Amino acid sequence: MNSEWMKDESLKEIDPYKLEFLQALVFESNNLRKEQLFPFLMAVAKRGQEKNVTFSDEEIGAIVAVLKKQATPEELSKMDKILAMRARKK
Repeated sequence: MNSEWMKDESLKEIDPYKLEFLQALVFESNNLRKEQLFPFLMAVAKRGQEKNVTFSDEEIGAIVAVLKKQATPEELSKMDKILAMRARKK
């Protein structure tokens, strides 16, 4: 996935640093196997805390909507799994 998604008009209110943080994570997670996903997400959460990067529910919703526009069926499946895990944590 290229960085064009970050230029979507619906993301203009989100700090560009946050979007760059996410873009870097996308590249890091590209080749992970299913069993590596949860440890990776836990490390991401820790890294986000260390860098004081947090996302509101509205920001997450906007980002997911933009990413889904450009996602492949496989990427959509991954996103849905991650969002389901996030929903269970709440």
